[in-house]
Amino acid sequence: MDITSEIRTLAESFLKDESYFIVDVISKGVGGKIKHLILLDGDNGVSIDDCASISRQVSYQIEERELIEDAFILEVSSPGLEHPLASERQFAKNVGRKLKITLVDGTMIQGKLEGLSKDALDIEKEITEKKKVKLEKASIPFKTIEKANVIVSFN
Repeated sequence: MDITSEIRTLAESFLKDESYFIVDVISKGVGGKIKHLILLDGDNGVSIDDCASISRQVSYQIEERELIEDAFILEVSSPGLEHPLASERQFAKNVGRKLKITLVDGTMIQGKLEGLSKDALDIEKEITEKKKVKLEKASIPFKTIEKANVIVSFN
C-alpha cells in the first residue's frame, strides 16, 4: 500500500460518524518536503475543529508507526469551491445549487442540480438563445463528466 492510501485509511478510521467522508488525499512535493493534503467533507459540512482533530490523530499515527521517515507536511481541509465535486455524496449535498460541468468531450454546461440517480445527474440546464436564457431538463451520465464545480451565487 502506498503512503497516500495508508493516510486515507488512517483518516477514515478517525471519522466521527458516517456523515463524514474523505474526498481525496493528495501527496506532492513542496519546498523539499512532501505535503499530504486530506480533503474532508461531511453531509452537513465540516468545521475547523473537525479538520484539526483528524490532523492531530493522523499525524500521531504516522509518527507512532514510523510511516514516513523524512520531514512532511500534513494538512486537513474541507474541499474548497475550486476543488471539483468527486463523489455522489458531494453531488447529493449540493442538490439545489448551480453547477458548472465540463464533459469529457469538452462541452460546458451550467445549470441547477435538481437531483441524482445511481448513474446520472438531473440538471435544469441554462441555454442561451438570441440573448434569452431558457431552461431545459437534462440527465447527464456520471461517466460523461470530466469536472463539476459549484457556482457561488450571492443572491
